Amino acid sequence: MNTMQSMDERFYGAGLPYLPDSNYSGKLIVIEGADCSGRSTQTVLLKNWLEFNGHAVMDTGIKRSDLVSTVIDQAKKGNVLGKTTLSLLYATDFADQLENKIIPALRAGFIVLADRYIFTLMVRDLVRGADPDWLHELFGFGLVPDLTVYLQMPPEVLLHRHFQKRGYLEYWESGMDLSLSADMFESFHRYQTMCQQQFDELAQEFDFVTLNGARDIEEVQKDIRWRVSRLLGESK
Repeated sequence: MNTMQSMDERFYGAGLPYLPDSNYSGKLIVIEGADCSGRSTQTVLLKNWLEFNGHAVMDTGIKRSDLVSTVIDQAKKGNVLGKTTLSLLYATDFADQLENKIIPALRAGFIVLADRYIFTLMVRDLVRGADPDWLHELFGFGLVPDLTVYLQMPPEVLLHRHFQKRGYLEYWESGMDLSLSADMFESFHRYQTMCQQQFDELAQEFDFVTLNGARDIEEVQKDIRWRVSRLLGESK
């Protein structure tokens, strides 16, 4: 897989050429990982800490676009979406947020915290057989984060957390659309193992900071805060 190349180093590819050039004084920090890996918890804790220390913070994530988020929810309920259609819907969701939320916030000097980014979308598509070059081109408008933290989590721990959080396994997060196994438990384990392998590869390609997400919540947060402090040039 070839790393995305861009004439404008702020973006992974062509970027959004119709937007005027601007220097972004803000910072984009991404927390990545599987569903139930602790991303959202760590994002909230980080946001509270940053705001307590006087920073303006905006949080975002996948499927939060006013344009298509409800469309994605409705379409996924039928479990009949084609892989390409689903990829394009999520890409549209991300592009809308990037243009109308993320970039304006960065221009205004905000720290933008993203609870998942294009990498989750790429992992899901790669596991479903998408062409890597096509994905790199599709998400070439993505802004390069200032810091990406990946919470690595064994599938066995994810399984336990899914039941603890929901009490059941979700169709898409179990990879049931891939026909990996008729048994949902086995399908979940296989699917999440495949996703972790793809995350690990992207972590090397895109220079993620990889942390053991199975540790105590406070320990993980302490590691994240230390790296964010270095990014911001602070001693805290």
